[in-house]
Amino acid sequence: MSEDARSCKNRNILKSHPCFSKEAHTRFGRIHLPVAPACNIQCRYCIRKYDCAHESRPGVTSMVLSPDEALYRVSALVERNERLSVVGIAGPGDPLANEATFETFRMINRQFPDLILCASTNGLCLPDRIDDLVKCGVRSITVTINAALPETAEKIYSWVSYRGKKLTGKEAAYCLFTNQWRGLHNAIDAGLMVKVNSVLIPGTNEDEIPHIAQLAGTIGADLHNILPLIPQAEFEHIKRPSREMIHALRTECGKYVAQMTHCKQCRADACGILGEDKDMELEVLSAAIGEQYEMLN
Repeated sequence: MSEDARSCKNRNILKSHPCFSKEAHTRFGRIHLPVAPACNIQCRYCIRKYDCAHESRPGVTSMVLSPDEALYRVSALVERNERLSVVGIAGPGDPLANEATFETFRMINRQFPDLILCASTNGLCLPDRIDDLVKCGVRSITVTINAALPETAEKIYSWVSYRGKKLTGKEAAYCLFTNQWRGLHNAIDAGLMVKVNSVLIPGTNEDEIPHIAQLAGTIGADLHNILPLIPQAEFEHIKRPSREMIHALRTECGKYVAQMTHCKQCRADACGILGEDKDMELEVLSAAIGEQYEMLN
């Protein structure tokens, strides 16, 4: 796809993608479908073992859905909320490590071709699965890249599992690092709208985030999102970065690529307008009751 064609296509997506556009996020809703429990890496800051109804962070979901259940939820919400514009899969593991991701996208794309399909990934399998994502109708993608050097990646990730091999240390870091940047290139070449997420880990990667932004901007990423570390797991002793620290980094990184400032670090089962999430269980139950009422009357 030519650069001009990709730019025009992505401007159209931006108008109604709440996770990519600050203007769109107050006018359009999104739903994250938790169909992807398996993960192929272990981040030292990640916990996916429990759920809290009032906790908003990646990796949290009340339950894992099958593709059929996911399609039903989308169908029910489309009937009730015409502002739903994006269907995303962001976990609770890595979407590209789960075949259910691709089955779900295919089913939704067949039934609701006007909805924007979006995936969030750590990028390990992105070079291998980019063609599958495109065939499923995915039009936007978020890749989390936390390091500009393999040595830093080694500090952030405990292990990666790639093509049947579990890797640790420098081997794991180099594999992940290489695949993330190759996959980012592939996604941009395929015409997808691309956002890069970077988790700011004080004392570990703050000096490298501007380099990530510069490289991402150079190869054509549309947006960069700096997220504050949520202190937990192996990094529970690290203090959450201040707003001032994040603002300063965004200002520096904004020289290279547009910066996202309205991220809510959403759950894997988020639903509704950003910052005004609805309980998906209650929403779907309400829709089902409404359908039954209409049938009876």
